[in-house]
Amino acid sequence: MFRSRSWFGGGWGRPKNLHSLDHLKYLYNVLSRNQNVSEHNRGLLVESLRSIAEILIWGDQNDSSVFDFFLEKNMLSFFLRIMRQRSGGSSYVCVQLLQTLNILFENIRNETSLYYLLSNNHVNSIIVHKFDFSDEEVMAYYISFLKTLSLKLNAHTIHFFYNEHTNDFPLYTEAIKFFNHPESMVRIAVRTLTLNVYRVDDSSMLAFIRDRTAAPYFSNIVWFIGKHIQELDSCVRNDADHQSQNRLSDLVAEHLDHLHYLNDILCLNITDLNHVLTDHLLHKLLIPLYIYSLSLNRKKPSATDVACDAVGRLSVTSRGSQNSSPKSHDVTNGKVSCVVALFLLSQVFLILSHSPLVQSLAWIILKTDRSVFEKGVDKLLEHYEREKERRALEEEVPSDVCCGEEVSDGETNLNITDEEKERMATGPVEGAATLVDHPFLETVYDAIDCTENDYAALFALSLLYAMANNSGVTSDTTEQVLKPKKSFISKSSALSKDVRYTYNTYLADKILQIIIFSCQPSCRVRLVTLELALKLFVQLAVCDGKNILLESHKSTIETAKTQSLALLRNFYKSEEIFLDMFEHEYCDMSKGSLNVEWLCMDSAILLPPTGTPMTGIDFIKRLPCGEVERARRAIRVYFLIRNLVLTLTGEVETQLPLTNPQCCVQIDQALDLSIPRYNSDLIACTVVWKDGTKMRRFLVIDILQLILVEPDTKRLGWGVAKLVGFLQDIEVTGDKDDSRCLHITIHRPISGATTNRVPLLNAKFVFDDNIRCMAAKQRLTKGRIKARQKKMQHIARLLEIPGQSGPPSPAFAGQGAFAGGRPSRACRPSLLGGPRAGPGLAAPRREGSPGVLHRADEARRRGGGESPSRLTSLRRENEPSVGKKEIRSRDNSSTRGRSREGSPRMPRPRSEEIPLELMKKAPNSIIDMAPKIAIMPRPHTPRTVIEAEPSTSSENQNPKENTLVTSISEETSFIAEETDKEAVESL
Repeated sequence: MFRSRSWFGGGWGRPKNLHSLDHLKYLYNVLSRNQNVSEHNRGLLVESLRSIAEILIWGDQNDSSVFDFFLEKNMLSFFLRIMRQRSGGSSYVCVQLLQTLNILFENIRNETSLYYLLSNNHVNSIIVHKFDFSDEEVMAYYISFLKTLSLKLNAHTIHFFYNEHTNDFPLYTEAIKFFNHPESMVRIAVRTLTLNVYRVDDSSMLAFIRDRTAAPYFSNIVWFIGKHIQELDSCVRNDADHQSQNRLSDLVAEHLDHLHYLNDILCLNITDLNHVLTDHLLHKLLIPLYIYSLSLNRKKPSATDVACDAVGRLSVTSRGSQNSSPKSHDVTNGKVSCVVALFLLSQVFLILSHSPLVQSLAWIILKTDRSVFEKGVDKLLEHYEREKERRALEEEVPSDVCCGEEVSDGETNLNITDEEKERMATGPVEGAATLVDHPFLETVYDAIDCTENDYAALFALSLLYAMANNSGVTSDTTEQVLKPKKSFISKSSALSKDVRYTYNTYLADKILQIIIFSCQPSCRVRLVTLELALKLFVQLAVCDGKNILLESHKSTIETAKTQSLALLRNFYKSEEIFLDMFEHEYCDMSKGSLNVEWLCMDSAILLPPTGTPMTGIDFIKRLPCGEVERARRAIRVYFLIRNLVLTLTGEVETQLPLTNPQCCVQIDQALDLSIPRYNSDLIACTVVWKDGTKMRRFLVIDILQLILVEPDTKRLGWGVAKLVGFLQDIEVTGDKDDSRCLHITIHRPISGATTNRVPLLNAKFVFDDNIRCMAAKQRLTKGRIKARQKKMQHIARLLEIPGQSGPPSPAFAGQGAFAGGRPSRACRPSLLGGPRAGPGLAAPRREGSPGVLHRADEARRRGGGESPSRLTSLRRENEPSVGKKEIRSRDNSSTRGRSREGSPRMPRPRSEEIPLELMKKAPNSIIDMAPKIAIMPRPHTPRTVIEAEPSTSSENQNPKENTLVTSISEETSFIAEETDKEAVESL
C-alpha cells in the first residue's frame, strides 16, 4: 500500500548509490518520461541534469561503462530536444543544461571519454543553437561553455569542431560575434577563445580563418578600438575637475586590454594573421587616428607660420583641444587631442613589440617629412617601404667599400677644432628650421616645454622613452635622436681608430630645461616628470659606460645640483618631522626606479595636473599642496639630482642611508657583555607584554639602538639580542602608579612599503627599584635626542650648510663601519660644534681627569661658594711652571690610561646627569646634590691645567676619600672622553 505512493513521486526504483551505473539508468528513464518541458517537471529535469554530470565525472575516473551507456542511449540528443523547445520553463532548464555541459567538459580528464562526448556532432549543434541571449544568465553560461571547449582544442580535437569539407567552424565563428559585448566578462572570454584557436597548429584551419574571418574580424576590432578612443578623448576634454575618474579609468583599462590582446596575437608569430592585422592597424587606426593627431596643420606653412609654429605648437594644440567639440570627433576625421594621442602612442610602444609594426611607427614619428605627410596615410606608408628597401640595399654593400669610405671620412676629419667637434656632435634635428620638416617630431619636442606646466611634457617624455626602449625598434632608427651614436674615425698613420660619440643636443637642452625648472621654488613640474626626464637623459648622456656630455651640459648639471641644495636648505629645520620625512622619502625612492609601463596605466595622469590630495592621485603624480608636501618634493628633487650626478660621474653612494644596517646589532646576534660598550649601561628589567607574559631581560642602550638581551647559556658573560629597536623611534612614559615601571613603545623603522608605522614593541618595563627606572628613562630619552641630533647634523653636512663641515660619522653614513666597536677619531664630530664651549653651556664629563668636578664642588662648598675658576687660579699659583708640551704630554698619558676605549657613545654634559652614585655611597658620606644637578657655567681656564689637577690636588686630600670619589665617578660616567680628547688635541 505504501509503495504505490512512489509512482507519483518519481522515486520508484531509485538506487541508493548515487554514483553508479544503475543511477544513470534511472536518470535515463526520468528523461525518457519527461521529454516535454513544463512548469511542473522542470525542477525534476534540472535535478536530473545535475546528477548526470556528477555520474559522468565519477565514471570518467572510476567506471568506463558509464560513458558506454551514455553513448549507447545517445543521451545528448535529450539535451538538444530540451533546448529546442519553446514551452514554459525551457529557458530555466537551458541554464542548467549549459551549466551541466560546462562542468562536464571542464572536469573530464580521459581523452577517450572526451572523444565520446564530442562525437556525433551534437556539441556543434548545441553551439549554433539560438539561445535567448537577452537572459544574462543564459549568456554567461553559454560563453563560459564555449571558452571551456576552446581549452580542449589541440591538433587531435580540432577536427571535432572544424569541418574541412563543409568549411565550417562554429566554435570560432559564433564566439567572435560577441567581441564587443557590453559585458566585460563576455569580451574577455571571446579574446581567450580566439587565442586558444590561433595556437592550434593546423594549416587548413588557419587558412580558413585567414580567408574567411580575419579581414572582417580585425576590421571590426580596429573600428571598435577607434570608437573607444573617441569616448576616451571626450571624457578627458569634459573632465577638467576630476569628476569622472572612474569612467576614465575604465576606458583606459579597456584600451590596455585591446593592446595586450593585439600583442598576444602578434606574438603567436602566425605570418598570415600578423600581416593582415598589421595592415589594418597601420592603415585604419594607428597612423590616421593616433599619429596624425599629433599635428593640427594640414597645409604647407609659410615662412612666418614656420617660425611661429616652431615656438608655439604646444599652445596651439592645447587651445585647439579646449575649443574643439567632442561631437565633431569621430573615427573618420582622425583627430583626438595632442595629449591623448601622446598618451596612447606611449602605451602602444610600451606594450606592442612586433617589429614590422613598431618599427614603421617609430620611423614615421621621427623621420617623416611634411611633404610626404600631407599626401595621406597610403603615400606615407609607400614612402616608408621605399626607404626600407633603400636601407636594405645599403646594408648589402661590400664591407671593403664601406671601410674605404670610413677611412676617407676619417682623413678629412683629422684637422678639426674642438668647436667643430662639438658642432658635429649635435643631433640631426636641431633648430626650428629643421624641425619643421618633421611635423610629428616637432610636436613631440614642443610638448616637452614646461614653461607653464608639464601636462603634455610627461606624455612626450613617455613616448620618447618607450620608443627608445622598445625591442622591436632597430637602433638605426633611434640613434642620434633618442640614443647616442658611436662612430669610428680612422687615423692615417695606422689602422687604429678613434671612437667618437654624438648625441641629440637639442633634446638634451630640452630635458635640462625641465631639470632646471624642477629646482625652482615655485615650479609646476611634477616629480614623475622629473624622474622620467632624468631616465631619458641618462640614456642620452651615457654610452659604453662613459659620460659623453659636452662641457656646457655638465655645467648645467652642476647648476641644477646647486639649486636643488639651495631649495632643500629652505626646508631644513631642527624639528623631528624633517628627519622623518627625509628618511621616509629615501626609503620610498629606494624601492625601485620609475616603471614607465605602470605609469602609463594610470588614468589619473590624463587629467590636468592638480595640487589637491583629495583626488586620490599619488603624490609624485600631482603638484604639492602645503608646506609639508613642498618639503617632501624638495627632498625628492635633491635625491633625484644627486643620483643623476653620481650616475654621470660613475661614483657609488656612500653617504645614504643615514643609518648603516651593517653597523647595527641584529636579532639573535651574540654580544660580549663584558666590554664597556654594552656593560656600562646594562640594566636588568622585567618586560610585561600586553597579554600578561613576563620575561626577564637586560636592557642595553647602544649608540643607535635599544637592545633587550637574554644571557647566553653556552658562554659566560655573553648575551643574545632578542629585540632590537632604534633609539630615535622610541617613546618612553612613566607609570603614575608604580615608580619602578616604564611604558616603552618602539616603532618599526621607516620603510617605503607602508606609511603606517606599526609598533615593534609596546610593553611595560619593570625595574628592580625606582633609581634604575629613573636612570633607564633618562638614558633612553637622551639617547633618542642624541641619535636624532646626529642624523640632523649628517643631513646638514649633505646639504653643505655652513658650520657643518667635516666627514660624517661612520655609524650614520651609508657605507661607514666600526673598528672595534668604536668610530674613528677623525670621524667623530663634536656635539657642541667645536672643541670648546662658551660660558653658560653645560660642561661635558671628562674621563681623563677622574673626580675633578667632584673635588671642585667640594672645594667650593668648603670655601663658601667659591667658583671653580677661583679654585683653578689658586691651584695655578701653587703649581710649578711647566711648558705646554709637558702639560699636554702629561694630559695625554693620564687620559690614555683611564679612557674607556670600548664605548662608542658620544659625550654627555655632566651637569645634565642624575648622580646615581650618591645613592650608593656610605650613609656617613654627606654630599650635597644640588650643585650636581644644576647647570654650571664653564670656567675660562685652559683644559690642560684642569687635566693636570689630580696630580696637584691629591697631595692635600685624603687618599681614601680620593679613591672613593674616583671610583664613583667612573661608575656613573656617560662616555665623555671623546669630546675632551679632541679639545685637548686642538690646544
